[in-house]
Amino acid sequence: MNRYPRNLTGYGPKPPNAAWPGGAKIAISLVLNYEEGGENCLLHGDAASEGFLSDIPGAQPWPGQRHWNMESIYDYGARAGFWRLHRLFTSRGLPVTIYGVATALARSPEQIAAMKAADWEIASHGLKWVEHRDMPVEEERAAIAEAIRLHTEITGARPQGWYTGRCSVNTVRLVAETGQFDWVSDTYDDDLPHWMEFGDRDQLILPYTLEANDMRFATAPGWVTGADFESYLKDAFDVLYAEGQAGAPKMLSIGLHCRLIGRPGKVAGLIRFLDHAQAHEGVWFARRIDIARHWATMHPHTRRERPSTLDRATFVARFGSVYEHSPWVAESAHALELGPAHDSATGLANAMARVFRAATPEARLEVLRAHPDLAGKLAAAKRLTTESTQEQASAGLDALTDAERARFERLNTAYVEKHGFPFIIAVRDNTKASIMATFETRIDNDSATEFAIACAQVERIAELRLKDMLR
Repeated sequence: MNRYPRNLTGYGPKPPNAAWPGGAKIAISLVLNYEEGGENCLLHGDAASEGFLSDIPGAQPWPGQRHWNMESIYDYGARAGFWRLHRLFTSRGLPVTIYGVATALARSPEQIAAMKAADWEIASHGLKWVEHRDMPVEEERAAIAEAIRLHTEITGARPQGWYTGRCSVNTVRLVAETGQFDWVSDTYDDDLPHWMEFGDRDQLILPYTLEANDMRFATAPGWVTGADFESYLKDAFDVLYAEGQAGAPKMLSIGLHCRLIGRPGKVAGLIRFLDHAQAHEGVWFARRIDIARHWATMHPHTRRERPSTLDRATFVARFGSVYEHSPWVAESAHALELGPAHDSATGLANAMARVFRAATPEARLEVLRAHPDLAGKLAAAKRLTTESTQEQASAGLDALTDAERARFERLNTAYVEKHGFPFIIAVRDNTKASIMATFETRIDNDSATEFAIACAQVERIAELRLKDMLR
C-alpha cells in the first residue's frame, strides 16, 4: 500500500481544551538539558571531539584529538552554570524537568543530589550526547536499554520521560516499544500533548521546542544578548496566554542548557522573562511528568478506525457504498497515497472526490445515473440503499402528500428527459421546501451546468455519509 506516515493534520481546527489544573491559561515546562560529561570526547571513547552547541564560533569536531576549549566550555555548564540555574529555580520554587544524558549524570553525583533534593524530574536524554541518525536500529535499541539501566543505577529510579534530541527516524518508535515511558518528547509538532500508536502501544507525546530554546545562542539564526531570548519568550508567552484566556490553553516548553543560559550575560534575559510570567494569574509551571499525568487522565487515548491502515478488501467493503452503487471509487481511493490526514471524514472525502473528479465524464455520468429519483418509484417500493433511504427520510421525502408526490414525479420525469440523469441534491443540507424550490430552478439549466452541479452534490453526499461513518 502507498502510505504517507506523517501526520499533517493533528488536532485540526478544534484542539481539545487542555483543562490545566486550577483553570490555568498556560502550562510552562522548564527543561534543563544536562549533557556535560556525555558529549563527544576522546575520553569517552569517541573518535572526535564535540562540535555542537558551544560558544566557539564555527566549531567542528577534531578527529583523533581532545578539544581543550570545547571541553572547558562544557565543564563550565556543570561547574558553574548548573548551580546558577539551580539557585534561580529553587529560590522561586519553580519545578524543572532535567533531560539527563546517562553518562553525563554518572559523572555528576553532586548535581544529581541537588536535582533530587529540589524534587526535579530527571528524564532520560539518552546514553550519550551524540548523533543517532546513522545508528543501526539494533545499536540504537541497545543504547536505549543501556541508558535506562544506567540512569536507574545512578539516580535510584527509572526515567519516566525520554528525549534523545539528536535522534534518528527510528527513535520514537524504539522508545515507545520499550513500554516504559509515560512521555516522549522527540517531536516539535504541536503546542499540546498528543498520542501516537506503535503496534499495541499508545505513547503519549509531549512536543518539545528548538525555538524557545537557548541553543539559539550557539546556532544561526540565533540570540546575541539575553534580551533577545527574553523578548522571544515573552512574545511566545503572551500569544499563548491570550489563547488560554480565549478558552484554548496551550503548553510552552522552554529549552535550556547549563553551559549556555548558565552564563551571567544570558541568564539575565531568562530572569526577566520569569518575572513577566510569574506576574500573571493562571500560569501553571509544571514538570513534564505532571503534564503527562494530567493529559493521560483528562485526555486518555481512544483507538479509532483508521481507513489508511485497512487492506483493500476491508476498505472497499467499508466504504464502497459511499458513492452510490460505485465501489470503484473506493477501490481507486485505496490506491492513493493515504495517511493520517485521510483518517477523518474530511480527509477520506477528499481522497474519494479526487478519484471521482479524475474519472472520465462517462464514468461520472454512470455514478449520477446510479442515484435514485427523489421520492420516486424505488423509494415507494422500498428498494433504495440504506443510505438513500435515511437521507430522503431526513428531509421528509418519505411522507409526502399525494399532491407533493405527483409534483416530484412530474419534475423527475422532465429532468431526466432533459439532462439524462436524475436530479441530485444533498437532501440533508435542505428541507422539503428548499429541495422543491431548487428542483424548480435547476431544471431550467443547461445540461453541462447541471452535470457540474450534480457532481458537486454527489461529492457532498459522500462527505456527509463519511461523517456518519467516521465520528
